[in-house]
Amino acid sequence: MTEIQSAVFVFILLLASTGLGAIVRPLLPEEHKAQETVQLVQLVVGMLVTFAALVLGLLTASAKTSFDTTNSDVRSYATALIELDRAMRDYGAELDPVRALLRSYTAAAIASTWPHEPRPPGDDYPNVEPSKGKADNLASIRLGAMLNQGQHAVRMLDPRDDYHRQLARDSAARFEQLIALRWKLIEEAHGSIAYPFDRILVGWLLIIFLCFGLIAPRNALSLVTIMLGALSIASAVLVILDLDTPFTGPIMIGSQPMRDALAYQSR
Repeated sequence: MTEIQSAVFVFILLLASTGLGAIVRPLLPEEHKAQETVQLVQLVVGMLVTFAALVLGLLTASAKTSFDTTNSDVRSYATALIELDRAMRDYGAELDPVRALLRSYTAAAIASTWPHEPRPPGDDYPNVEPSKGKADNLASIRLGAMLNQGQHAVRMLDPRDDYHRQLARDSAARFEQLIALRWKLIEEAHGSIAYPFDRILVGWLLIIFLCFGLIAPRNALSLVTIMLGALSIASAVLVILDLDTPFTGPIMIGSQPMRDALAYQSR
């Protein structure tokens, strides 16, 4: 289920819960409609609203922090690509095939991770089919094999002097850093929110809107107000889920750092 589908599902559940409360209300005995009972329900609803607002705020802050961290790591990844390409360029023509391989990797990673954006120019990189609605593009076996192939080529170098030996060690270390950053991004792409916790929060919200249906007056203004409240909650859920999956959904991390790295590699 995508982020938008989840938000729509929550919106429908909240309205259904309110409708259930409105249906049950006329069936209740008169003693259950006393002022003291209504005040108690309002008190419990206020308590649940406070808890739900606190949890929604914490989830939003956590998702935003996770999104910003991943965004920073993408920039670090692009920087690592540039630094690795510079080290191999300084080594000389012997590493030109590895540089071309790294350039193809960068272009293929852009095309598969951001499939809805324009593809990088050229046709000298593999066409890695993106996984629809998933963050598995970063973990492509084909892309990982390209990095492993380049790392193996650097490790097999036979430097002829101290200068080239230092560059070979530098290139090997940067390849290690690049691969470590790639796996870090793969883990971050799958999100960090615990879904059982989300379901508990939705359960609280259903109880709140059920109580709204029990105590709200039957008029158009009350209906519109409840619908706007449900829409606001659903939009908050959309933002939280979308920020927690930074490579899918309407809110995505931009590809510009990777495109800048590709432009540097193509000089």
